[in-house]
Amino acid sequence: MIRIQMLLISLFLCTTTQGQNATLHGKIISGSQALEYAVVSIKGTALGCMSDSAGRYILGGLPAGQHVIMVQSIGYISVEKKINISAGQNTQIDFDLIDDGHTTDEVVISATMKEVSRLDCPVAVEVYSAQFFKSNPTPSVFEALQNINGIRPQINCNVCNTGDIHINGLEGPYTMVLIDGMPLVSGLSTVYGLSGIPQSLIDRVEVVKGPASTLYGSEAVGGLINIITKKTANAPKFSIDVFGTSWQEWSADIATKFNAGKKAESMLGMNIYSYQNPRDNNDDQFTDVTLQQRISVFNKWNFIRKKDRIFNLAGRYVYEDRWGGDMRWTPEFRGGDSIYGESIYTSRWELFSNYELPFEEKIQFSFSANGHDQNSVYGKTKFNAQQIISFGQLTWFKNFGQHDMLFGATTRYTYYDDDTPITTTTDTAGHIINKASRSWLPGFFIQDEIHLNSQNRLLLGMRLDHHSVHGKIFTPRLNYKWSSKNNKTILRTGIGNGYRVAQVFTEDHAALTGSRQTVFLDALKPETSWNGNVNYIQKIAQRKKLQAGMDVTLFYTRFSNRIIADYTTDVNKIIYDNLHGYAISRGMSVNIDFALTNGLTALIGATYQDVFSVNDGVKKNQLFTEKWSGTWNINYNLKRLNLRIDYNGKLYSPMQLPLLSANDPRSEYSPWWSIQNIQLTKRIGKQMEIYFGIKNLLNWTPQKGNPFLIARSQDPFDKDVLFDANGQALRTSNNPYGLTFDPTYVYGPNQGMRFFAGIRYNFY
Repeated sequence: MIRIQMLLISLFLCTTTQGQNATLHGKIISGSQALEYAVVSIKGTALGCMSDSAGRYILGGLPAGQHVIMVQSIGYISVEKKINISAGQNTQIDFDLIDDGHTTDEVVISATMKEVSRLDCPVAVEVYSAQFFKSNPTPSVFEALQNINGIRPQINCNVCNTGDIHINGLEGPYTMVLIDGMPLVSGLSTVYGLSGIPQSLIDRVEVVKGPASTLYGSEAVGGLINIITKKTANAPKFSIDVFGTSWQEWSADIATKFNAGKKAESMLGMNIYSYQNPRDNNDDQFTDVTLQQRISVFNKWNFIRKKDRIFNLAGRYVYEDRWGGDMRWTPEFRGGDSIYGESIYTSRWELFSNYELPFEEKIQFSFSANGHDQNSVYGKTKFNAQQIISFGQLTWFKNFGQHDMLFGATTRYTYYDDDTPITTTTDTAGHIINKASRSWLPGFFIQDEIHLNSQNRLLLGMRLDHHSVHGKIFTPRLNYKWSSKNNKTILRTGIGNGYRVAQVFTEDHAALTGSRQTVFLDALKPETSWNGNVNYIQKIAQRKKLQAGMDVTLFYTRFSNRIIADYTTDVNKIIYDNLHGYAISRGMSVNIDFALTNGLTALIGATYQDVFSVNDGVKKNQLFTEKWSGTWNINYNLKRLNLRIDYNGKLYSPMQLPLLSANDPRSEYSPWWSIQNIQLTKRIGKQMEIYFGIKNLLNWTPQKGNPFLIARSQDPFDKDVLFDANGQALRTSNNPYGLTFDPTYVYGPNQGMRFFAGIRYNFY
């Protein structure tokens, strides 16, 4: 019905006059996608029409002379073009619009493992285009996610700047990161594997908040982030994006596309990042930001097959050398106890593929494999680890009337070895023997999406895994979606179960850094959770004036067997154990987006979350977790100047931080704080952009309001610390607060205000 109404409106608009015979026609696209309902109008007149489902438009009855034609489509940058029309002339003009990062209806795959319209999907999925991330250029995906509502990249160490990604208050190990649907960033790579994905090859990022273990297995407890790379057919033949900052950071993304015969096409991309300028603005004799040198190479192949069957193959290699610590540190001090430094060499390879089998039924085989080698020292503590993960999945998509079925079988093999007690054993003679960990995780899942009618959909799913150590694990889910007839109002509800098998040394950097001892009270059991959420979407549209939307989500997650690092019971230890109780993450997030035809677009979000645990009847709030946060991304296009202004930022409420003792002079809670950025982008022709701006406009750093961040940075090996009989640090003249070395008091980036500038070039 809505399509008929739009076509009638289009017909009415396109026949506003009868006495003139000049006609304008053409096609409106964005890349390879035809744009339906794009508004084509003649500036200063009432003449206008809309494009059809193929992107075609016809605008008749135009008077002769010079006109300005304007094309507008919500979610895309509007364009204007001057034209001269003679009486009786039939002119063709095509338009290729650029996504502005706020598209309203996209094709998504993360929620159900198949391509489906985001509006039709029974699971709430947030989609962020490549343009969204260009509004705040960063050298890694980890930093790029900071302006998404409900997501916070958390810095976990003041020395080597490791971090993880929090979704709705849940810590990094509960977030699964996929590349093209393949689980490549997990285990050992959760700390150092989020860097080096070339942003020039990213088509979009899909975010699912809430458990996705029914389809994706372990680690998808808090949600998943799926990085979708560009299709080779849509990628430019050559692109380059280079920028630098006043801190002497340099980043370059270079990509090219080529054909190998008539049946194979390939994309090749490279990301290079370098920061080699030690700075100590907070005067603690330690580097404020980790020094890094990184190179990443990505190659993706697409093979042309009969009946458009899928076959692609991709690989990535990353090498990174990073260090942080005492400003006097050089490589000859690596692993010693005279000058403190944390030095990490990371070598990582990845391979993944999708292949549709040559049957009438849609059956697809997917596989991935990755190897991660880490050679690191944290002061005098050495940590060398190797991990290999291979993953295979067979899926069968089958339609039975109203039932859209998905059947899948998976298996995952993990090899892990390091030089910590987690991979050692003792023989009968008492000798310590290294014993690498090997585990298998086969599983089977089934999903049924039931099309009850045009407005109601029901999604049922279940998964059964068998872990080689922990046995059978069952994870069901149920989702329901209702939409109004015009799709302007959508209500989604869901409930699901998630689970995770923890690997402390690979996921929690705090277990290695500093002087605390790592203690396990018992053998850790898999964590399990139940999650419920309600999602409400309301869209408002006024043709030629405004399109706006509101997205509200209520979420609630209850954990059993949750593993929490205890920093407070004993300040000299990090104690790991399953909770003797439960943990809760609950809250609400709101996103409001709007786009005006004058070129102003905005995405504004806010999240409230309450995250706590109850252990043996005692309630504790989760450390490093804010109650409130807000994000904004405001853009304005000055069309006549081909200039775009981007202003974005994030605001956080206070969060509780770990103190070493009652005498610790640092604040127990962080203040309200905000990181804000502004950028100007000048478009030169259709292929080039230059951009420049300021990061951290307020020049905020976590040092403000605190005497220091790193406890006893002048004595990182605790050589001058005296301890009592219980192992607690004593207050002395050279240790007046009774502290030990500890770099874990960190909740935000140490970089203050800095300028940046860059250039992008795309050749199609």
